[in-house]
Amino acid sequence: MRGLTGEGSARTRGNIQAVSTASAVVTALALFVSGCGAGGTGARDEGPAHADSVAGASAATPSASPSKTPDTVNAVRLVKDDPKVSPEVKRELKPCVADEYPVDVSYGKLTGGAADDVVVNVLTCGDAVGVGSYVYRERDGSYENVFKAEEPPVYAEIDRGDLVVTKQVYDKGDPVSSPSGENVITYRWDSGRFSEKYRTHNDYGKVVGDSPSPVPAS
Repeated sequence: MRGLTGEGSARTRGNIQAVSTASAVVTALALFVSGCGAGGTGARDEGPAHADSVAGASAATPSASPSKTPDTVNAVRLVKDDPKVSPEVKRELKPCVADEYPVDVSYGKLTGGAADDVVVNVLTCGDAVGVGSYVYRERDGSYENVFKAEEPPVYAEIDRGDLVVTKQVYDKGDPVSSPSGENVITYRWDSGRFSEKYRTHNDYGKVVGDSPSPVPAS
């Protein structure tokens, strides 16, 4: 009986070890699968679980506030009431169609003031030639003229804090629509006024069709 009992105990211990080994394998597999699905170093890190963490980080980042829209001005009234504007330009400043005036208006920082400066270009109705360019600076709730150019054709723009004025150049016989070139002058606000900093000249290329064709040899 003792021999039978010992043999049975050995079988029982073998069965228990087999069950324990199987359980350990199942447990290890479960932990492996759990680890892969819960943010391990497997391929799932690149999937939706990782995207959720990125979305959470993005949500914590403050959004950029919208840019402040500058207060608009009545450019036509500004020019008409300005004693520094010539009578000739004021005569050109009239509606082209209905109540549409030929003016271009830009806002930006030019003079270092708290408010945006205003650049106004007055054009002709027919061919949009610039007849006057002006810069207005806000001071004590009103605007003062701190720059003017009235030698047509002329056009002023704001370029990275500088005032850039373009004046087209005509040779004798050039039509209004086809100037020969342009002078580009860059001004910068310095000691309470605009000072010239750079000047460049550009010649426009002539259209081939404008040149007379040579007469072919007979």
